[in-house]
Amino acid sequence: MNGSAPADDRKSGEFGHVPVLLHRVTDLLRPGIEALGDDAVVVDGTLGAGGHTEYLLEQFPKLCVVGLDRDDNALRGAEERLARFGDRFVSFRVRFDSLAEVLSGEIPAAAGGSGAEDILARAAEKGIAGALFDLGVSSMQLDQVNRGFAYRVDAPLDMRMDASQGITAADVLNTYSHGDIARILSTYGDERFAGKIASAVLREREKEPFTTSGRLVELLYETIPAASRRKGGHPAKRTFQALRIEVNRELEALENVLPQVCNALAVDGRAVFMSYQSLEDRIVKKDFAERVKSTTPPGLPMELPGHEPHFALITRGAEKASASEIEDNPRAAPVRVRCIERIRAD
Repeated sequence: MNGSAPADDRKSGEFGHVPVLLHRVTDLLRPGIEALGDDAVVVDGTLGAGGHTEYLLEQFPKLCVVGLDRDDNALRGAEERLARFGDRFVSFRVRFDSLAEVLSGEIPAAAGGSGAEDILARAAEKGIAGALFDLGVSSMQLDQVNRGFAYRVDAPLDMRMDASQGITAADVLNTYSHGDIARILSTYGDERFAGKIASAVLREREKEPFTTSGRLVELLYETIPAASRRKGGHPAKRTFQALRIEVNRELEALENVLPQVCNALAVDGRAVFMSYQSLEDRIVKKDFAERVKSTTPPGLPMELPGHEPHFALITRGAEKASASEIEDNPRAAPVRVRCIERIRAD
């Protein structure tokens, strides 16, 4: 966006968010981008407001970026912000587990279409230099009170990242069985009182269907014991997280995209995943651990040809934000970053 502040000087709230771990993410992706040089293409699978993509395009003048987002509001804002990069940026309005279809040219571009064919051809021939997935709800979505993601304001119980399709959080509360509501709250929110909350939801929805977040928050205050409300953060946090994950099928999308992105990587290409809750991080950790294993039978004195791992871990465990990063951007506090690199072709 013309006239924007230099990347190092951006403050919280500009464009609706501050990119988490901007410089660390750039350093993790740098080797793959530099290895492919003029042919480098990076996929930003969670484009959001476009902060990470903008910085990458500024830092690497030959780089092209394919941006994916299912949130139409976010996509329009990012396209405006990144218009100055011309044909170096192309966007697609899709859930990120449509990555393989995007790269194969099966889905039309939302913006930057004139350069899409060249970028996708380059990615198909050389593989992609890198990919970034900044998982979960974005700062911008949390700040848009009418979306229903935030529990501190009363708003319609929607929570859809793509507001044009799928069920809403209100639909879940008003139609799911007791067992399914309890399962979602327990599995996706680690909520100790899942069964008790599910019983209260069924009882209250008989009186009147749920439509707003304020009524749900009030129910949670009444249902969760006072001793538990005094610790562990806001009592609605876990329930809202669980509903959001269910509505948007977030874990399903993550499981689907991991093999797609790893298959698309060029040799020396890297994939970076930023998780904000343990369920996401466990899925990424488990997938990466399998990819870096040798398939040589144990006990043999040497690696059998063709059985070497094709990937290597770049991060040791999950990296966390530093104290200074969290001070500058409190929403970075829960982030866990994992990075994998392709070291051999198939």
